[in-house]
Amino acid sequence: MTSTSSAWSRLSRRLDEESEGYGPLRGTLGTGRIGMIWLAANLVVTTLLTGTLFVPGVSWPLALGMIVLGTVIGGAVLVLVGNMGTRTGLPTMSLTKGAFGLRGSFLPVAANVVILMGWSWVQAMLAGVTVNFLVERATGFSSPVLFSVLCQLLVVALAIFGHKGIARVEPWLALVILAIMGWIFTVAFTTFPVADFAAIPVDPDAGLSGIIVLDIVISTAISWTVLSAEFNRLARSQASGTVGSAVGYTLSTVLAMALGATAIGYVVLDGGEAVGFDPGLIVGVFGAPLAVVIFLSVMATNTMVVYGMVSSVVNMVPSRRIRFLPTALVLGAVSILGSTWLGLLDSFTSFLTVIGALFIPVFAVMIADYYLVNKASYTREILLGSGGRYWYRSGVNPAALLAWLVGAAASLLLTYVLPSPVGATIPTFVLTFALYLVWCAAAGKVVRGRPASRHLSDADPAGEEPETATHAGR
Repeated sequence: MTSTSSAWSRLSRRLDEESEGYGPLRGTLGTGRIGMIWLAANLVVTTLLTGTLFVPGVSWPLALGMIVLGTVIGGAVLVLVGNMGTRTGLPTMSLTKGAFGLRGSFLPVAANVVILMGWSWVQAMLAGVTVNFLVERATGFSSPVLFSVLCQLLVVALAIFGHKGIARVEPWLALVILAIMGWIFTVAFTTFPVADFAAIPVDPDAGLSGIIVLDIVISTAISWTVLSAEFNRLARSQASGTVGSAVGYTLSTVLAMALGATAIGYVVLDGGEAVGFDPGLIVGVFGAPLAVVIFLSVMATNTMVVYGMVSSVVNMVPSRRIRFLPTALVLGAVSILGSTWLGLLDSFTSFLTVIGALFIPVFAVMIADYYLVNKASYTREILLGSGGRYWYRSGVNPAALLAWLVGAAASLLLTYVLPSPVGATIPTFVLTFALYLVWCAAAGKVVRGRPASRHLSDADPAGEEPETATHAGR
């Protein structure tokens, strides 16, 4: 019993040390390394299969155009939030304390955990369905739920014991995935000319339009923005973080979604039925190499998703009271149980809609608050447990929460009740951004002048260290 308890204590202590704890982190990575991290992160089956939802609902050329446009628009939000991480050293959910308050940020954190959990379930299911397809073809045995659970068990184990190893090898996995993607593009375009893809008849019964596709692509970028500061605070400079994330995210998203749209177009041209978001369909056409892409991408990316979910909870409060190992085991158990809910795959577009409704307003408030209200500078008081300039009213900023609720309601209204000719994502962002900024200006909350901007790991001019500031606030 003593030996078991000691092993648990040693493992827990080591994981707490590796989780980077609470507070700012000084980055050391250059442009190329940040670019590879983002390239690897988004070369994932969910992004690829999202592209299969678009054709033949819209024409292949229009799908490609909306993929590029939506990636650029959504990527701009991702880069701006990521740059906040580079400048301060804080992860995304810790940065919400600046706008929402030291306690108000708990709500975005809770929403973030829900969203990341959903992503974890979806990716585990896709890996399980893919493995099941290959096993069934070879042996006749079929149990997609079993294989989904086994895949997620492996992911949770990697998140606890091997996330650093995954982070190191993920860029190299990306090169393997890129090579196989190149092969699939080659097969598609040597079998059918580009003109044939462009001439695929549009299916009006699919209920899609260019604007709906644009909203889905932007929502995909928003779903990745919840981890953008986590990745970009590893950058050694703003230029490295900004350029690396912009190039890596844009390239990976456009390639993955374009591959999905092209693969489903190939199925249609080959006489098959276009069934979007079904890995078995395209694996059946392109064979084992695509199955390898799906499995490797899920293992790598889903490991970092589970790790990011645990880190969000661990970093929620400025103390070590929330330990990494028990948090990982609890959230990991939930993620394993949820991977049995295969029905979620049939509601993937609704899942993306929820992401957009919840987080587009969050990031609109964060960007307005950091860059315009606080003039690109948060002070070390954001590290406090209570008190200070980010305490607002009992730890909550009512204006930020109100803007968030109005934005979320507007997003759902424009999606389901009053469809907008320019979609829901862009109007939601603009409305929330303007609403929060106008309130701050009217209430005299906009910082005057240009305050000095320092990385939060640097000592305060008064000599206050991060740990001292944390304890003083409590």
